[in-house]
Amino acid sequence: MRRGLKTTLVMLTGAALTLSAGACGGKKATTGGDDSGQGAKKTVKVGLAYDIGGRGDKSFNDAAFAGLDRVKQNLNLEIKDIEATKGETDNDKIQRLDLLAKSGYNPVVAVGFAYAGALGKVAPKYPNTKFAIVDDASVKAPNVTSLLFAEEQGSYLVGAAAAQKSKTGKIGFIGGVDTPLIKKFEAGYVAGAKKVKPDIKIDVKYISRGTDFSGFSDPAKGKTIAEGEYDGGADVVYHAAGLSGVGLFQAAAAKKKFAIGVDSDQYQTAEPDQKPYIITSMLKRVDTAVYNFVEDTSKGTVKSGPVTFDLKNQGIDYSKANTEAITDLQAKLDELKQEIIDGKVTVPVK
Repeated sequence: MRRGLKTTLVMLTGAALTLSAGACGGKKATTGGDDSGQGAKKTVKVGLAYDIGGRGDKSFNDAAFAGLDRVKQNLNLEIKDIEATKGETDNDKIQRLDLLAKSGYNPVVAVGFAYAGALGKVAPKYPNTKFAIVDDASVKAPNVTSLLFAEEQGSYLVGAAAAQKSKTGKIGFIGGVDTPLIKKFEAGYVAGAKKVKPDIKIDVKYISRGTDFSGFSDPAKGKTIAEGEYDGGADVVYHAAGLSGVGLFQAAAAKKKFAIGVDSDQYQTAEPDQKPYIITSMLKRVDTAVYNFVEDTSKGTVKSGPVTFDLKNQGIDYSKANTEAITDLQAKLDELKQEIIDGKVTVPVK
């Protein structure tokens, strides 16, 4: 029996909501209804299947839901969002996607590459349902859109930030699971750090390996690993570990060392005692990707196949919310950012 079944019915009839200040990039929102702005907004039933960690992870999954929150200014949304559970099988994922599709939710968004096998089986059964999958391009079907990101580019920038900020000459990286996707984060981070400080030492650790995805939802282990890296001399640690990153922030505050968030602007959602220690976050605009996909589906303009978000189209960036910590680093980071956008630097993915 699956846990965490949540159904949210959103019917907005008042003035359009203002987009959140952090929501950069993507398409410019338009007013729903007729040209006069007086027509009723279209109702769309959207299904959202979460990755491990679920809503409330203050990172990857929350970013996906934030995309739907943005769409609400143009559309009436009926949302069914269902959480994943630790140790679940592909069959559980198949049942989750099948439930959403056969219940009439269209489009359906699968949050995370772990859904690839399940989506490959479900999508052909519902040819009139539009599906999107985040972080995977292996599912080839006319009704599947792959939402992809240049995570290595944003990680390069925060790696450069970490190296600039470090006083000890040693920084850390915590990956949730040693998958090819998370290795992209590691590769970019290491390359960016070494770009500004070639002799920097980098302590790399993973919480879980192989098919064990618990590393994305274990704050206690995240905290233990972070404490070990800090005790080993690292004074800045970056995580790509989903909900487990909460443990990093706890360790950073306790040790009075610096941390870097991922996916969402984690400075904004951190506890007050943790905020001073979160230099920046690598922004992976899953919210923008989901927003665009749902809007395009409602307009009938959605396209299948891969859609990539990077620094150039503002699908990737770094957070500047903690002005006290980031201001003196920005000039170099923006210089490096422009080099990537101009094609002068190609960030490694391995």
